[in-house]
Amino acid sequence: MNDVLKKINDPYLLFQIERVSSFHGYLSTGAFIGIQMLNIAKRVLNADSGEQLYVTCETYNCLPDPFQILAGCTIGNKKLKIRDYGKMAVLVNKRAPDGQTLIRSVRIVLDPAKTAQYPRLHDWYMKTGNITHKEAVSILIDAGESLYKYKIIDIELQEKPEKRIALCDNCGESFVRKNDGPLCQECMENIGVLKE
Repeated sequence: MNDVLKKINDPYLLFQIERVSSFHGYLSTGAFIGIQMLNIAKRVLNADSGEQLYVTCETYNCLPDPFQILAGCTIGNKKLKIRDYGKMAVLVNKRAPDGQTLIRSVRIVLDPAKTAQYPRLHDWYMKTGNITHKEAVSILIDAGESLYKYKIIDIELQEKPEKRIALCDNCGESFVRKNDGPLCQECMENIGVLKE
């Protein structure tokens, strides 16, 4: 992979790659796509380097990692959501000012109509060929941001519900009550009330 990375002249992008590779374990194609999407989002939203971002990734596979390590978006701090639609897509927004109910966001997608112009990358994307991460990342470096489409969306912010803690009538453990029921979600699943 080092010979592929020699094509990159931007020291900040190389820094991002090093951080993500260390965090992810290696530079996967999906993680590199996440880096490119993060950089597009920051540019489109005019986000400063220290500004808080919120992201919804539409896949679990590799794509969330750059947002975690480079932008500090995690599930635990509620700045990362995953809606596993199986898509190479993200929705990113900055923190909304107090009292604001709409926030400008950008949804970025790796566009299959554009990857089709790069048959080997398209084979990787559509899983129709055996393409290494090294080859796919090399193509992504050459193509730059030209493979993505994005649109600006104003999303309505949900009011943050008050956290209510209760003791489960079945197991006796404390849980965050999301409705008025007396059972935690695990117990409801175990007795067949809820399906996972």
